[in-house]
Amino acid sequence: MTTTATEPTAAGPLPGSHGFDELPRLMGLMTGDEKHGPAATSTLDALWVLYDRVLRISPATAADPDRDRFLLSKGHGPMAYYAVLAAKGFFPTDWLPGFGTYDSPLGHHPDRMLVPGVEIGSGSLGHGLPLAVGTALGLRAQGRTGPAVWVLIGDAELDEGSNHEALAFAGPAGLDRLHTLVIDNSSATHGWRGGIASRFEAAGWSAATVDGRDHRALYEAFRAPHPGRPHAVVARVEPKAPARQTAPERAA
Repeated sequence: MTTTATEPTAAGPLPGSHGFDELPRLMGLMTGDEKHGPAATSTLDALWVLYDRVLRISPATAADPDRDRFLLSKGHGPMAYYAVLAAKGFFPTDWLPGFGTYDSPLGHHPDRMLVPGVEIGSGSLGHGLPLAVGTALGLRAQGRTGPAVWVLIGDAELDEGSNHEALAFAGPAGLDRLHTLVIDNSSATHGWRGGIASRFEAAGWSAATVDGRDHRALYEAFRAPHPGRPHAVVARVEPKAPARQTAPERAA
């Protein structure tokens, strides 16, 4: 993977925060029964770049109405998300060993009522992007033009009709504060001829495809200008199941 030097978050550096090199150790503290290891590790680099260099959010501003919003739709593998939130000081790292236990706030699906910094409860595929569209619309209706809305989805979630409807709506609606990060680990059943980015572009989005382990490429794609249009970044990572790459875009 390609990394860059740690830079302060948009909201400023956090006292006692951990660096990217410490994330494997933080992940290793979560020894609970996790059924979706690849879903968690596939998101680690992209999540770090977002929280370290892009999102205007910190523990001190988590309740600020003008904060950026990050929605994890790929909630069935939250270990990387928890590690990044802990690294950035949203909750103590000593919560991590309790992951998945009965009385831990860190469940197998993130719970916005239990985990500081979490915007939505998630895990059921196909819900995050529609919720992000609604969030962007709500902020627009309130006259809040500053906050960015980010949602992380998996490529397999694009098999869900709810996501197709959401991305088809967002482009013509000109939701230019909406950003979708697609983690592509080749797990989609159907795919899209020409690649995932072309699906968003056909609906009026700005879109880019990058190496999901290259921090510089991720940052540049995240920060690319997209006036008047929502923006999608497709982050390609190692396949979840190499023997099952049957989606049309793999041969495109």
